[in-house]
Amino acid sequence: MLPNDPVMLLSYVNTQLRDRAEDLDSFCKTENADKAALCRKLADIGYEYDAAQNRFL
Repeated sequence: MLPNDPVMLLSYVNTQLRDRAEDLDSFCKTENADKAALCRKLADIGYEYDAAQNRFL
């Protein structure tokens, strides 16, 4: 289960993207997460996914 708090979610997702996931799609598949909902939640705190760096900035 993914963290509910947006800041904790950001930290968790970026760590997983850095250490384990090839890209956001594979992360979402592994975690059974809704990509659009995840991106919206992180956009609400000012972060967007950067595919070139494979992390939310």
